[in-house]
Amino acid sequence: MSGVVPRPGRRRAVSTRPAADVTLLVIAKEPLPGRVKTRLTPPYSPREAAELAAAALGDTLEAVRATPARRRVLVLDGRPGPWLPAGFEVVPQVPGDLDVRLAAAFAGCAGPALLVGMDTPQITPELLRVPCEGLALGGRAAWFGPAADGGFWALGLAEPDPELVRGIPMSRPETGRLQRERLVRAGLTVHDLPVLRDVDTAGDAHAVACAATRTRFAATFARLPH
Repeated sequence: MSGVVPRPGRRRAVSTRPAADVTLLVIAKEPLPGRVKTRLTPPYSPREAAELAAAALGDTLEAVRATPARRRVLVLDGRPGPWLPAGFEVVPQVPGDLDVRLAAAFAGCAGPALLVGMDTPQITPELLRVPCEGLALGGRAAWFGPAADGGFWALGLAEPDPELVRGIPMSRPETGRLQRERLVRAGLTVHDLPVLRDVDTAGDAHAVACAATRTRFAATFARLPH
């Protein structure tokens, strides 16, 4: 998959909307033992899996907080805790399957929006800034971040439309392909972001910790028994 990424200079020259005029969404679960990262158990205990989830969420929120945006919204299943940094609105996830919850998150946005999950602690403000600048241009554009497991780690829409997400079967090897095809069929210009690895299994945790050594996720991984 490949998308044409406008050159940074050209984006600044033609943009009629500042790059910060984007809503950044993080969809997440409260990191409670037994409720998050259950595929890490075993080898990790539910408490250890929750610690890794909390670290991944913390890294994600810090990256989002450091990225220019009009709004930063945590779409949360559960309750916020001391792990939540300042500068975020918190809205509850609606009941239903993941596609319904993602659709509702986009429905609450006026203007361009970029959604990420809590499973890729290796994201950085630099990585998020590229789609934010592209989305700020408006028009019929989408930014798509494929995941190595066949899903996706980011979805950006210049004109959020819940129907672009609703009905996509989630958590399957073909989820990312089906989601991207939906965007293309809708007539959107799709720009592809780098493929990232979600943290779902112990092998994923090891690979991501090795790739993002300066994150709190890597520090937590190193501290726990392997």
